Amino acid sequence: MPFLSYSHHVPSPLRAALLVPALSVVFALAGQTAQQYVATGDSLLALDKPQRALDQYEKALELEQTAVNYLARSRALYRLDRMDRFLLDVDKALRMDSTLAEAHYQRALYAMRAEDLEKVEYHTTRALAHTEENKLRSLALLLRGEARADLKRINPAIADLEAGMAVGTQEVELMQTLARLYDAAGRHAESLAVLEQLCELDPYQVGHWSNRAFELIMLQRYNDALPMVEKALELDRDEPVALSNRAYILLSMGKEDAAWDDVERSLRSYPANPYALRTRAILRLRKGDRDKACDDLTLAKALADIAEVDELVKEHCGSTPK
Repeated sequence: MPFLSYSHHVPSPLRAALLVPALSVVFALAGQTAQQYVATGDSLLALDKPQRALDQYEKALELEQTAVNYLARSRALYRLDRMDRFLLDVDKALRMDSTLAEAHYQRALYAMRAEDLEKVEYHTTRALAHTEENKLRSLALLLRGEARADLKRINPAIADLEAGMAVGTQEVELMQTLARLYDAAGRHAESLAVLEQLCELDPYQVGHWSNRAFELIMLQRYNDALPMVEKALELDRDEPVALSNRAYILLSMGKEDAAWDDVERSLRSYPANPYALRTRAILRLRKGDRDKACDDLTLAKALADIAEVDELVKEHCGSTPK
């Protein structure tokens, strides 16, 4: 991350003490207060003019070195990607007032950039404890939900994202995360509902269609799944997950030769796909090739926890591989 380097003259303690009241007189004559400078800065930031906003926040701090004003300056520094100074201001604001919800949220943003997920969870939780403001609560819930998703805390992550999205946000990445979490929790109908929205919002993203087909497969709605996977393959004819999904659909329809062609194409591009390995294992079992089928199942078991794989291992391979 970039750091701002600069040099400046540091005044003596006496000069510093004299500068503040002198500046205060000038600003008072101009009729400006620190709060007004912050309000102007916030307006400029909303207009995507962070450098000009920073100038206003600096003037507010020359008048009043408060936690709120340090926090205000941090907003512009974050937008300018001056992360070293941003962090100094946020930490100073929190030392001055540990109940500042926005400061905890800003600190959580930095922690997310640094991939410190535990700290993201801590600061977003503190932010939520200290605010009733709906927008900030929504942002903190969404950020905590992202962190909890990465920490594999599936149900708490779902609860956070659901609550954060209740205000009507339609951010594609967050919706993708929620769909993935619903799938991991076995809530396939809810995952499907999110993916249907994603296909409308971002119809040229092949993954939305392929994942939508997968959820329909999990619901055993094979006839509905086939058009979804065909749409994915229209966008990318060699997409390995879509090919794996189609192979399983074709297998369920008794079209084993076509399923074999698709699953082989899929595994050439993505040899570690446990679902494709599962499908190929079933095809090999039907051909009487038990040893190779069990090799596929052993690898699939090592890559993912799939109930059907466990059942096939128990039935055909003697024991569940460790």
